[in-house]
Amino acid sequence: MLPVFDEPSEVLVAAEGWSELRPGADQVRLDVAADDSVTVFVRSSGPLSRVVLRWPFARPADAYVLGDAWERTYGEQAWRLVPPEVLPWYVLVHAQVVSRTIGIGVRVRPNAFCAWTVDDGFLSLHLNVRNGGSPVLLGDRELEAATIVHIAGEPDESPRLVHERLCAAMCLDPLPSRGPLVGANNWYYAYGENFGPSNVLNDARTVVELADGHPVRPYSVVDAGWSPGGSAPGGPWTAGIPGLFDDLAGLAASIAEVGAEPGIWFRPASLSYVSDPSLLRAGPQPVREQALDLSLPSVLDLVREDTARLVDWGYRFLKHDFSTFDVFARWGPSMGLELTDDGWSFADRSLTNAELLLRFYRTIREAAGSAVVLGCNVVGHLAAGLVDAQRTGDDTSGREWERTRKMGVNTLAFRLAQHGRFFTMDADCVPATPRTPWSLNRQFLDLVARSGTALFVSVDPAARTDEVDADLSAALRLALSGGDAGGIEPVDWLDTPTPRLWQSSEGSVRYDWSD
Repeated sequence: MLPVFDEPSEVLVAAEGWSELRPGADQVRLDVAADDSVTVFVRSSGPLSRVVLRWPFARPADAYVLGDAWERTYGEQAWRLVPPEVLPWYVLVHAQVVSRTIGIGVRVRPNAFCAWTVDDGFLSLHLNVRNGGSPVLLGDRELEAATIVHIAGEPDESPRLVHERLCAAMCLDPLPSRGPLVGANNWYYAYGENFGPSNVLNDARTVVELADGHPVRPYSVVDAGWSPGGSAPGGPWTAGIPGLFDDLAGLAASIAEVGAEPGIWFRPASLSYVSDPSLLRAGPQPVREQALDLSLPSVLDLVREDTARLVDWGYRFLKHDFSTFDVFARWGPSMGLELTDDGWSFADRSLTNAELLLRFYRTIREAAGSAVVLGCNVVGHLAAGLVDAQRTGDDTSGREWERTRKMGVNTLAFRLAQHGRFFTMDADCVPATPRTPWSLNRQFLDLVARSGTALFVSVDPAARTDEVDADLSAALRLALSGGDAGGIEPVDWLDTPTPRLWQSSEGSVRYDWSD
């Protein structure tokens, strides 16, 4: 069932036109390494948009297929008999009758956006090497586009184990674990509005109280709403809202004095207030904000300065957000193979979109120094090894339980294999609010705590009761201790996008996600 990776049966390229594919084997070189990985090198003296490699692939009729997502998942992950049109980064195929699974993907931090398609008896790898929505101009250089790896599962080896082995093969150098990432985040009861330093300090006191003397200090994160420009603004990141967040360094010190590690949110790839229009990129813009041109050295200097400033204020945890949307003006599900609108480019057209994002992530990582870096709406496959943690799913909700079930449970089940192999996984906050049923939130809380992934709670003071506090305290202490000693895994994930049955070291655990 495993395709042969000696030579593809067909190599196609698109130059100026995104979909105008033509034979292009002379522009592609494959290098097979001793570990059977295959590195794809691409060159072009003229414009280049896309490279497609195709191999014959006889997929069994009963085989389920699972891929990844461009950035976060949006509740859409599932094993499917009819594969999605686009399978970003990697593909797993599970043949049910013979009970065997294979996995094929590209190593993390490639220099192209890579997606697979499984159709018409072929497995195809699509390499998007565009710059913005236009062809890249490589000039004389040969681009190391991607390295392909594959895992052949043993008979009766579970799809989960093959998924984990594939993730380990794709990322050989994840950042060392910084310990449990557990704490408070105010977003899902404040939503960026009507909060100030007193609320932030109350959150810090709450999570420290609920941790009940645990030797690992929890984090307390100031999420969006501390800076001018609205509830999820762009920069500049030089000061807080006048008259409210005047002393952000003092606030970080106060959080630390309470007993928590200070954290803060920012959106480094766009501006709400523009003093120098030359910093902006061309092309479609995100709503309200204006996106920076990440190809400009002056923009990277600005990102570096902003990141370092937050650390200098005393924040030991940085959550950077919105950068994929700010680059492409699309959320993950609408990116497709083309990623963004046609016809625009960055100022420097010699680099691919993947290369530009990699340089951006490295800039933040280096400027953050010893601070923990969590990426939200970043491209996880590019950021692996450059972020300590990654928000792997779209937002949960303190207003609507259904959104937490759809987004949180789904991403935890279908991207759990990336945890500890790419980065620390964050399935997003567990809300405790009067608008959402605690009988359901507490189950999601239990699942995240057992998983050993990042656990951040968003606790509305109005939702606190003895029962809620007891549940929160037990879960936070479990998560601060690293979660369930033997881990937890979905059992019925072949049958549902929101698994109810999970296996832990204590036996099977069944959750009821119904409202």
